Amino acid sequence: MATDDLLARALEALGDDPVSVEAIHRVTETALTADTMTIAEVADLLDVTAHTLRYYERAGLVAVARDGLGHRVYDAQAIRRLVFLTRMRLSGMPMRDLQHYVALADQGDATVPERLDLLVEHRDTIRRRIRELTLSLEATEFKIATYGGAAGPDAVQ
Repeated sequence: MATDDLLARALEALGDDPVSVEAIHRVTETALTADTMTIAEVADLLDVTAHTLRYYERAGLVAVARDGLGHRVYDAQAIRRLVFLTRMRLSGMPMRDLQHYVALADQGDATVPERLDLLVEHRDTIRRRIRELTLSLEATEFKIATYGGAAGPDAVQ
């Protein structure tokens, strides 16, 4: 299941309700039907490459067990962390911030305030980017309409 499928299921599960942590957990949990997954299965689930998953492991962002043949075996905890990591990267969080966040998370509950600060700052950055992208979309829609094209949220060329 690719990330687009996971996102579609998340949005469907949310309906008109505001986004909640519980809803995100429900979607993540229902995506994990197997006890463990291979690197190819996780790559497909998250719509990333196996190379990206190995990079995250080398960067210390996720710990992955190995089977008797040395193949990576992703458990539910690793997959949940990877869902979070891929969403943060997609939203523009720098690797150094992700590494800092994971190091804090691995230290336990005493670091919750610092993790919260990091995430609040990132949320503000995302909101600013959304506003900027919305303005860019409006400018693009205006120019499309100027050239006689169909503009607006339901427009298809």
